[in-house]
Amino acid sequence: MRRNVEFNADGVTLRGWFYVPDHQSGKFPTVVMAHGFTALKEMTLDQYAEVFCKGGMAVLVYDNRCLGESDGTRRHDIDPVAQRRDYRCAITFALQQPEADPERIGIWGTSYTGGAVLGVAALDKRVKAVVSQVPFVHGPKNIQQFLRLAEIPDFMKMIDDDRARRMKGEPSQYLPVTSDKEGEPCAFPGTRTHAYFHKYVNAIPGLKWENKVTIRSLEYLLDYDVTGYMELIAPTPLLMIVSNNDSSTPTDLALEMFQRAREPKELYVIKADHYASYLEGFDGTSAAARDFLLKHL
Repeated sequence: MRRNVEFNADGVTLRGWFYVPDHQSGKFPTVVMAHGFTALKEMTLDQYAEVFCKGGMAVLVYDNRCLGESDGTRRHDIDPVAQRRDYRCAITFALQQPEADPERIGIWGTSYTGGAVLGVAALDKRVKAVVSQVPFVHGPKNIQQFLRLAEIPDFMKMIDDDRARRMKGEPSQYLPVTSDKEGEPCAFPGTRTHAYFHKYVNAIPGLKWENKVTIRSLEYLLDYDVTGYMELIAPTPLLMIVSNNDSSTPTDLALEMFQRAREPKELYVIKADHYASYLEGFDGTSAAARDFLLKHL
């Protein structure tokens, strides 16, 4: 059973779904989850939630602020610090649901929020288990691997020029999130990225995803670094799901963070790229997360 929900996150209304196992009663272990960079809950998170729910867990799924059905301005502006705080607000909301067991709260994040949940688990000990899938963990190092060396000066100039415009009172300009045109500037280049997002845009009428993100979001992205949180996650159990051929959130960076984390921790490696974790490898990643959460919640 799924119901529409909304909750207050420090003055911004976030909207999503709350899942409860069918034909069962009582209090359930509960998982809080949101999607990655610009992505919406309809982009596979409903499928993950259904797997977790069939396993006997309640699930709160929501759109990040400034995206999808959630409020927040400026639209399509991605602030990772605000997203971490919103997870903590979402945990509070989940705890207020009559079906949630307050002693069995888990969190799940992927890509950009895969990094966010690492910070949340380090700071918020209401969390009793955390799953971090193909996580974005270090902005500067990610960009150095993601862009060609020759492209980095133009990338930094774009950010500096946007900041100069904002100082004049102008809004941050938008950049496409993805593009299938060779050489067109975008936040995350590559035909695989473009195909992932447009798979849902083309299949779901009225989906509130637009192919744009503020340049300020890319400046925030460069501030993103979860290194200092990793040793603080324990004793909360951690599962990290990593793709072994990930160019969007590079494999070596994720594995470096996993090594920094203390026990208890588990690693699940999928032999594919970033987006296979949601697509071709969905059965494996969803089952691994479900089993881990059930084990620890």
